[in-house]
Amino acid sequence: MPAGDRLLALLAMSPATPQDDQAKPDRPVRLPKHPRTPMSRTLETAPNPAELKRVVIEPVTRVEGHGKVTILLDDQNRIHQVRLHIVEFRGFEKFIQGRPYWEVPVMVQRLCGICPVSHHLAAGKAVDMLVGARTLTPPAEKLRRLLHVGQMLQSHALHFFHLASPDLLFGFDSDVLRRNIIGVIDAYPDLAVQGVKLRKFGQEVIRHITGKRVHGTAAIPGGMNKALTVEERDLMLRDIGQVVDWSRAAVALSRKVFESSEDYSHHFGVFPSNFVSLIGDGGELDFYDGGLRARDAQGGAIFDHVDYAHYNRFIREEVKPWSYMKFPFIISQGSENGWYRVGPLARVNNCDAITTPLAEAERRAFREAAGTGPQHASLAYHWARMIEMLHAAEEIERLLNDPDILGTDLVTKGERALEGVGVIEAPRGTLFHHYRINENDVIEKANLIVSTTSNNQAMNEAVRQVAVRYLDGKTLTEGLLNHIEVAIRAYDPCLSCATHALGRMPLQVDLLDAEGQLLDRLVKDADGSLTSPGR
Repeated sequence: MPAGDRLLALLAMSPATPQDDQAKPDRPVRLPKHPRTPMSRTLETAPNPAELKRVVIEPVTRVEGHGKVTILLDDQNRIHQVRLHIVEFRGFEKFIQGRPYWEVPVMVQRLCGICPVSHHLAAGKAVDMLVGARTLTPPAEKLRRLLHVGQMLQSHALHFFHLASPDLLFGFDSDVLRRNIIGVIDAYPDLAVQGVKLRKFGQEVIRHITGKRVHGTAAIPGGMNKALTVEERDLMLRDIGQVVDWSRAAVALSRKVFESSEDYSHHFGVFPSNFVSLIGDGGELDFYDGGLRARDAQGGAIFDHVDYAHYNRFIREEVKPWSYMKFPFIISQGSENGWYRVGPLARVNNCDAITTPLAEAERRAFREAAGTGPQHASLAYHWARMIEMLHAAEEIERLLNDPDILGTDLVTKGERALEGVGVIEAPRGTLFHHYRINENDVIEKANLIVSTTSNNQAMNEAVRQVAVRYLDGKTLTEGLLNHIEVAIRAYDPCLSCATHALGRMPLQVDLLDAEGQLLDRLVKDADGSLTSPGR
């Protein structure tokens, strides 16, 4: 049986989502004009938190990093406050200060073990600007693009097959002992194996270029450090046909899951938002380079083809005292209405075309299903993610057949600069790296806007909308609480990447002796003041 038929046959064996228990709409859902709704403002901060019950989902499972959700309810289980908190702190922006700029592309990979290539390449593009190499040689740029789509393939496969599929295949409130990757392996062994092999192929692309599957090295200021050999290219070409076929089947699977329940496709985590992504010169999907495009909830242009070196004229971040993750927004729209979504849903909504034929056909079907405006359903991220995985597979095949991919002219340089910005489309969304150096080539300032950070407000919107629709006034069960986690997982958040806000976030540091006894404590309050209660 062909791969695509086998996957669809597997899907037919089990309900894709929980049974519908809501009325189905007889016309497309009409969304309000402005992204933020009064409900969201109300549910961010309850007026009387001390009088409410507190439910904590900790940790949020099947995501990268550590986070929790807090829900405040009254005695009738009515929802009054819902927040997604990031509970780990990492100070990459601070501790790369004082380091030579050429170390940064290797250092920042340690932000993450899932998407290190994205940080490596974004930092690489930033240091390219420092050495005056905004335009690379064709072999160097194409090697970077090949590396990047290998990363896209492996990351998207990991998320869909390993992290999201247990909910999608078994149901959001199915038996928790079955709702995990082991359950998928047991019930759908062929599907699980294909997910593993898709990710493995993407990792092999990364290994051939960087020397390692995780935390290798490739990008250097102005280019790449190693050419691809004929043997390495041929090894990847040997399996690419199967990878494309499996990716096509995964698109069909994700589409069928999304369309199988009108309640979940029309109402689960559905809310209007702005969208931000990179696009190519012709408006096409471009993971590696291009200009910044922002569209509003109706698909209208906010800004278009903006040089990403000037991103900070268009995007700003704010800090809230209850999360280590910042809240970016589009300056012209203000912090209240200017928040936006990034990632697969934003990219497929924003682009005018995809340059590979199979993925372009799927993009058109995706856009037709949304109607006249953008698709706003959080669960549509899975469908868009698989369209991107298919594009990555097709793009790998195209690049491997390009003669430039074996080229050895890999480094260029130009007029030096003291400031560099690198922007790339990471698997989870638009990723910004911004560095400023001094005359001694040492980093003086760094700013990172990580993909998950840009989705911070959107994930909070999703969990609030889901909490009100599915949990409000009901007796809470593990299955109902999993609905909250499903909404978060749709965004494939990398929480460890996104935790670097200082600002007004309170921080407490304890010094313990070998027996665990408290020796000293330093507290940074929300106003930035430092106290030591033990002194």
